[in-house]
Amino acid sequence: MVNLCQAYAGKVVLVVNTASKCGYTPQYEGLEQLFEKYQSQGLVVLGFPSNDFMGQEPGTEAEIQDFCRLTYDVKFPMFEKTPVKKEHAHPFYAQLAELSGTFPTWNFQKYLIGRDGKYITFFTPHTKPSDPMVITAIEKALQQ
Repeated sequence: MVNLCQAYAGKVVLVVNTASKCGYTPQYEGLEQLFEKYQSQGLVVLGFPSNDFMGQEPGTEAEIQDFCRLTYDVKFPMFEKTPVKKEHAHPFYAQLAELSGTFPTWNFQKYLIGRDGKYITFFTPHTKPSDPMVITAIEKALQQ
């Protein structure tokens, strides 16, 4: 069981470690599209900016928020910079790694958590939010 705050209890949660200066940064657009499409059914996307991979998230909290909002019209919740690599991972990411068997290998790794707070699966950074595997897993989780 993943320790999520009460605000996300009963939701299907897609957790993503993000970065503003990464080749995968355009995935923000797809993540926002998922959030918009499935939010009314109970999906929430949670973005955790991280500067762990080659310093690709160098900005301040305000700069990150502005970039996400102004460049990709991100409306899903974005949190403060969070360490995600094994050596110094935030306890939340250490828990995700324990359940999934992997820490993020790069920016934009995605973890899917069910309404019951149980870990379902993860998607590698190169897997786009629009990938049929992602869509199928989210839709299945929303039906439970």
